[in-house]
Amino acid sequence: MVVSAREVESVIVRAFSMLLAAGFLSAPVIAAQPAAAARAASPVDRSLLQLDRAQMSERAAAATVCTIRDERLDELSGMVAAGTGYVVVNDGSDFAARRKIFFLDARCKVTRTLSYPSRPRDTEDMARGADGTLWIGDIGDNSGSRDTIAVWKLAPGAKRPVLHRMAYPDGAHDAEALLVTADGTPIVVTKDGGTAGIYRPKSALTRDSTTPLEKAGEVTLPMTTTSNPFSFLGRAVITGAATSPDGRHVVLRTYADAFEFDVTDNDVIGALTSGKPRQIPLPDEPQGESVTYSADGRSLLTVSERSDAGTDPVIQRYPLPDRPAASTPAAPPSPSSSAPPTDDAATPDATAPDARAAAAEDGPPVAYITAVAIGVAAMAVGGVGLVLARRARRR
Repeated sequence: MVVSAREVESVIVRAFSMLLAAGFLSAPVIAAQPAAAARAASPVDRSLLQLDRAQMSERAAAATVCTIRDERLDELSGMVAAGTGYVVVNDGSDFAARRKIFFLDARCKVTRTLSYPSRPRDTEDMARGADGTLWIGDIGDNSGSRDTIAVWKLAPGAKRPVLHRMAYPDGAHDAEALLVTADGTPIVVTKDGGTAGIYRPKSALTRDSTTPLEKAGEVTLPMTTTSNPFSFLGRAVITGAATSPDGRHVVLRTYADAFEFDVTDNDVIGALTSGKPRQIPLPDEPQGESVTYSADGRSLLTVSERSDAGTDPVIQRYPLPDRPAASTPAAPPSPSSSAPPTDDAATPDATAPDARAAAAEDGPPVAYITAVAIGVAAMAVGGVGLVLARRARRR
């Protein structure tokens, strides 16, 4: 997916307010002089300007797990580990062959696929429930035009996923991060730059009607200087999420880093809103939107979309030191021949009633930024714009 103009605006406002308050003009300068920045910043900004180095465990370099060579998997947006293999999805695609759920073996070879009973709008993340149910978050909305979002649930042994619609209480949001709690409650974390919203259903999901969401809180990730293709914008938007197999940890990722939170008493919302995360740098991934835990819970796994140069996506492993192994979940069973077929007519198209093409958005206003900041913002956004223009998908 691309970074929208609304996200650019939000991140610029946050970044420059922090930088101007601290008296600096770039994130690397802040990182080099954290004490000076902290003294100049307000108490709220101070927690955002620097990470607590004591929380940053030494991390081993990423190891390549396997390379995905299937040409259908060029815009990977969601992944979970299952048994000895993986399950992945692309984001919204105009090609039917790519709008499927793909099952991979340990060597990243596609072993089977499942189709959706109707066309999904923009599938952006995956999660795996404690009971083995696969959840696909149809939650992307670059243009901010969707009246509803959705999750698809694929129960163990089912032939087709089931669609459940949801609606925000406060207007449209773009989102690329989905978590599922131990009791099977989906949690959506938005892609708003800087401070992201956390939403959950107000009642049980149903396939017959739209379930209202409620805002359960907000999460603001620490600022870092990790290298990535989108500069400071890539460090400030959340592009994926995952829950550890034992449910004791959750992780949010950006284009640059992963941030792991400890979960107590299955309180995922409390962990995100009040917990202090550990940073795991994910430097220079081409366009990292997917993150999951390994089946034993001892590593983070990531994968990017295919790069501009046509490089095949690679699943990478980031070890989590001193992490006891969780019991390895079984791989999702094959669809049962006795499972009742899904009634396509009874499952509404995920694109209706809000199947509007993503429209081009105007650039963010910068009237409130000083002359110096305008120049810096123009260079930063211009550079990111060139990168995103090459990545943009013709829809």
